[in-house]
Amino acid sequence: QVQLVESGGGLVQAGGSLRLSCAASGRMTSTYHMGWFRQAPGKERQFVARIARSGITYYADSVKGRFTISRDNAKNTVYLQMNSLKSEDTAVYYCAADRNPGSTRRARDDYDYWGQGTQVTVSS
Repeated sequence: QVQLVESGGGLVQAGGSLRLSCAASGRMTSTYHMGWFRQAPGKERQFVARIARSGITYYADSVKGRFTISRDNAKNTVYLQMNSLKSEDTAVYYCAADRNPGSTRRARDDYDYWGQGTQVTVSS
């Protein structure tokens, strides 16, 4: 079992920055591939970014060049640095853990464990 707890969400003006954190606990958490998803009201949960156990990263086109995913295995924590935020980035952001490798694993069902989410609101 893996437990994930997100933090760092909040209200920010367009053009601003936020850093989200995801603290993982449980068995062998450093062996998991980690992802960030987001869900806006009335919309499907969508892939944002993924970091493999090796450190290789993948991004949705909508955030490429603005967001950076990273991990600190010593602290069992994954981060999402979000810069140049736009109003369309407003959503609940979720951290997720995946036991299996693969660059194309961007579907909700690919991930085994989820956090409770943290709200990000970008005002224009």
